[in-house]
Amino acid sequence: MALAPISITTLAAMKARREPIVCLTCYDAAFARLLERAGVEVLLVGDSLGMVLQGHDTTLPVTVEQLAYHSACVARGRRRALLIADMPFLSYATPERALAAAGQLMQQGGAQMVKLEGGAAVLETVRRLVSQGVPVCGHLGLLPQSIHRLGGYRYQGRDHTSADAIRHDALALQEAGAGLLVLECVPAALAQEISLMLEIPVIGIGAGVETDGQVLVLYDMLGLNPGTPPRFSRDFLVGQDGVPAALAAYVQAVKTRAFPAAEQTQW
Repeated sequence: MALAPISITTLAAMKARREPIVCLTCYDAAFARLLERAGVEVLLVGDSLGMVLQGHDTTLPVTVEQLAYHSACVARGRRRALLIADMPFLSYATPERALAAAGQLMQQGGAQMVKLEGGAAVLETVRRLVSQGVPVCGHLGLLPQSIHRLGGYRYQGRDHTSADAIRHDALALQEAGAGLLVLECVPAALAQEISLMLEIPVIGIGAGVETDGQVLVLYDMLGLNPGTPPRFSRDFLVGQDGVPAALAAYVQAVKTRAFPAAEQTQW
């Protein structure tokens, strides 16, 4: 018997029973099939493709058209996993632009949910999207699309003021109708607190082991990116006999809460 498709309701039930949610970025049909076979429940078509596929230094050059193209590729390869697509830089600068971009990502790209970065500044947009039937995933902490304003890829929420702002924004996004939240590069204690505080699932990246799930950039967890890897990531291909085994090892590590370990965690 075929397993039922994974929906945001499925993820909420997993949070309720404390079963970790496994997510990876994905950009094409071939990897979509491999990730699903390994047991990955959420496929994120991230604007990280601008860096890992296109060779840019940031995610900022990625367009809605490019994300819709890659989302459509992933959609043709997936059967069960939930498919989320990033809203690229400035595509949600106004609620009207956000509706147009989300429509393209869902109608042309086959996305089932869209993800956008920010807190208070995007609440009106989140409410507008949700009112039109668009499922929304929020993103707080390190915001790659705001990298020039932040001054680099640095952990966020390490002082009382910024931690309190992230807490407030997390609650506000939930109240605005977001069905999922990604927390990136925040202290583990803060991420755990927010995960317990919210009713919606929280997916962490560089946010410790006590969130409701984990996500990594696919190319990072396979050791395919040149240079120094992110300190919160791990090369799961090391010691394995191929990509499928590495993906299975990642799924197992997330499910058993063996990843992230202390060395991948900012306390």
